[in-house]
Formats: sequence, structure tokens, C-alpha cells
Amino acid sequence: MITNPTNSGLFGTFSVIRFIRFMSENKKIARAASTIGMGTLVSRFLGFFRDMVIAHFFGAGMAADAFFVAFRIPNLWRRLVGEGSMTISFVPVYTEYLQRGTEEEVKEVTHAAFTLMGLILVVITLAGILLSPFLIQVIAPGFIRVPEKFQLTVTLNRFIFPYLFFMGLFALCMGILNSRRHFFAPAVAPVFLNISIILSVFLFYHFFQKPVMTLALGVLAGGVLQFLFQVPFLWQKGVTFRFNFHFRHPAIRRVGALMIPGLIGTAVYQFNVFIDTIFASFLPGGSVSYLFFADRLLEFPLGIFAIAIGVGSLPSLSGLASQGKMEEFKGALSFTFRLTSFICIPAMIGLIALKTPIVNFLFQRGLFDYSATMMTAQALLSYSVGLWAIAGVRTIVPAFYSLQDSWTPLKISLICLGANVLFNAILIIPLKHAGLALATSLSSILNLILLCWKLNPKLEGLGLSKNLKSLGRILLSSLPMGGVAYGVCSFGDWTTTGRLLEKALFLFTGIGAGLGVYLACSYWMKNEEMVFLMKMLKKKSHQ
Repeated sequence: MITNPTNSGLFGTFSVIRFIRFMSENKKIARAASTIGMGTLVSRFLGFFRDMVIAHFFGAGMAADAFFVAFRIPNLWRRLVGEGSMTISFVPVYTEYLQRGTEEEVKEVTHAAFTLMGLILVVITLAGILLSPFLIQVIAPGFIRVPEKFQLTVTLNRFIFPYLFFMGLFALCMGILNSRRHFFAPAVAPVFLNISIILSVFLFYHFFQKPVMTLALGVLAGGVLQFLFQVPFLWQKGVTFRFNFHFRHPAIRRVGALMIPGLIGTAVYQFNVFIDTIFASFLPGGSVSYLFFADRLLEFPLGIFAIAIGVGSLPSLSGLASQGKMEEFKGALSFTFRLTSFICIPAMIGLIALKTPIVNFLFQRGLFDYSATMMTAQALLSYSVGLWAIAGVRTIVPAFYSLQDSWTPLKISLICLGANVLFNAILIIPLKHAGLALATSLSSILNLILLCWKLNPKLEGLGLSKNLKSLGRILLSSLPMGGVAYGVCSFGDWTTTGRLLEKALFLFTGIGAGLGVYLACSYWMKNEEMVFLMKMLKKKSHQ
């Protein structure tokens, strides 16, 4: 067995070999996740600065609401294809061709995929521009009651929509590079979106009759730059661009079969946020913005850790599945789930404990006042409750796609979408926008439970006992961390605007002290993930 590499004889020899391969895959996953995570970290920090700029210049009023709704469709597309169905559907099939096919076969698949994707994106982009009024009525029907707000949202949506074209091509580039074990360029590319939006606001704010148009200009420029940044790295890997209209190629058909149900199956969380927007459009002004800013804070640990680990594990899981190494597959999957939990559970506790200080420090300035801070903090609390489950889904879904099963996640996601609508209807009246965020958390928890229930018989056991014990130790290590962080930050005044240096001192001291307590508790409880990371860091320091 993998867990006992010391057996004697021939069986013991094979077990040692399997154990070494298992540890090797774990290291590959960890290295890939660290590369993606570091790139995402830079992007997230710039993203927070971007959001601070938006909060300062536009507050949480009509212009901000209009932009966030207009940006919701292309941003949803980015998450679906960039972090979801395109990459997760393409990588398993493409990896198989890289391992078993000839160079000419790989090139044919690449060229046919680019040609088909380009044509589909052109049609979607043109249709989206023409149908913008209808789309806004669907995702924000409450805006119709304010004609000026509705028309501004339509104008912004039409200007932003070509962003979809470039992000679709970027997603395909990401799948090709990740399959070839290159993670740097796709991870760093989102930096260009944030830089473009920030520069656009500062440079052109006073040149537009409607200053919010600067945000749309920044989004479009960022999409172009993200795609173009991938091209040199593709050329370096020998990937070329040619037209190939062989759309009935077996690989293309297999990717399509995985991708169509995956548009829903791998993105239930994004669809839940999308549904929240519809409900929020009927709430008082600013509700859409409160949910947006809270979601942005939640995306920080998700993007740096959960998505990074999920994306980094996909090539390894796909390779193991295609070679029929199911014991190593189960070990790698368990590792990714526990590693994600080791980071995201304390992140959940930290966000709950420090929700108000974080929102105040990052956003409370200009038109974003204390009332907006408290409303956003309420949404963040409700979102954070489900962070562990959202992160878990990000690591479990790639396992289904590595096994080339996209229908099971689809069926489960449809159930959870229905549950989210039901939770929204129940919670929106007593809790307003915070109820919508809580509904997203509850449906995400249901999603994770159902995914694990369906995957367990496929793999003849997920090692649930070991995983649950690990989750218990992680939670016990996280609770003292949250208490210490909250205690330190309680000495600060989080009702006022300004005094950033004083607030930074309290906030970062609280975070640092909490992190120290968590690591000490994890070391004392001998958490396996802590031991693994310490060994990796120690080995890297000696290289």
C-alpha cells in the first residue's frame, strides 16, 4: 500500500516505487500551485488597489452598480472558461495527446481548437453587443425602474463585451501552457487587467462625460493585453497558430463533450453569484456593490490558494488517470483537498474575525462611508461561512474531469442552483443582501457534499476518515488564531475614515499574531500538511 512503503519482498518494492511516485506528484502539484499562487497574489494585491480606486472615485452608487452589473457577464465568462470549463475540459484530452500522440497530431488539435474557439467567440461577442438590453433585463431586472441607470448599464456592457473574445482565447492558451507544465504566464496575466483599469481611471477620468466609462476602457484593454502576453510563451513551447477547420477531430469532439456540461458543472459558485445579482437588483441602492466588494475579498484566498491548487493539480490528475494509476490518483486528490483546507479554513476564520477592519482599511474612503463598510462586512461574513466548501469544490471537480466525467458535476450543480434560488427567496427578506451571500454559502456546502458522495464509489473510497481527521485538526488550530487576531484588532477604531498607518499597525499585527498562533498550533498537533510544507521549504533553502 502507498501508506506503508517499508514492506519487504517484491510487493514492498512496488509499494516503495508507488510511494515515491506519489510524493513526486505531490511535489509537482505543490510547485505548480506555488507558481500560480504567487502570480495570483500579485494580481490580487493590484486588484484590491483597483477596488480601492473604484470605491474612492465611484463609491457604492448608481455608476458603480451599473459597472459591476455590466462587468458581471464578461467576468462570469472569464471565470467559466479561464478558471472553469475550457481549461478543465481541454487539459485532460490535450495531456493525453501530449503523452501518447505524435507531434503532428498535437499541432492539428491545437490549430483546430484555436480556429473553432475563435469563430465561436466572434459570434458570441457580436450577439452580446446586439442583445445587451435584453441581457441587462435578465441579470438586473430591477434596474428597469430607473431608466438612466438601465441605459448606462447597457452602454457599459456593450463597450466591455469584446473582452469575452480575448479572454476566451486566453483560456485556450492557458490550457495549452498548463498541459505543458507552464503555469507562470497564465497566472501573471490578470495583472494587466488591474493595471489597465487603474491607469484608465487616473488618466482619463476627467476626459469622459460619464467618468465610469474609464472602467470599461480599462477592462477592454486588459483583456487584449492578457491574451497577447501568452503568445511569446506559446512560441517558446513550439506552439504555432494556423487555421484548421477539422472541427470533427476526435479530440475536439471529446473536449466539446466535456465542456458543454462543464459550463455549468464547474462553476456553480459563479452562477450563484450571478443569481444573487438578479435578487440584489430589487434591494436598496448599493446592494450590488456590497456583494461585489465582499466577493472580491473572498476571492483573495480562493484565487491564491484554492484555484491555484486546483489548476496545478489538473495536469497531474489527468496524467495519472490516463495511465490508470488510480492509487496514486486517490493519493494526489486527497493531498490537494487537505492542502487546500489547511489554508482556506484559517482564511475563513480570519475573514469572519476581521471582516470590519479589513473592509474599513481597504475601502472606507471618498464616497465609500462607514455605512457601506458595515453593509459590506455583513455580506463578507455570510460569504465566509462557505469559503471552505467553495475551496473544496475547486479541488474535487478537477478529479471528475480528469476521469473525463463532466455530467456528474453538471447534475449536482443544477441541484445546487435550485437550492440557491430557494435559499435566496427564504433569506432575502430577513437578511437583505447578507441573506443572498449566505444562500451562496449554503448551496456551496451542499455542492461539496454531493460531489464527494458521487466520487467516493468511483474511486472505491476517498479516505474520508483521514480527511475528516485532518479537517478537525485544522479547525482546532484555526480557532485560537481567530481569537488572537480579533483581540488585537479590537483596540483599533474601525468606525472612522483615515488614520491608515494606525489601522495598518493594528490590522497587520493582528494578522501576523494570528498566523503565528495557527502555525504553532499546527506544528504542535503535527498536521501532515504543515510537515510537508516545512520539508519542502527546508529542501528549497538548501538548494
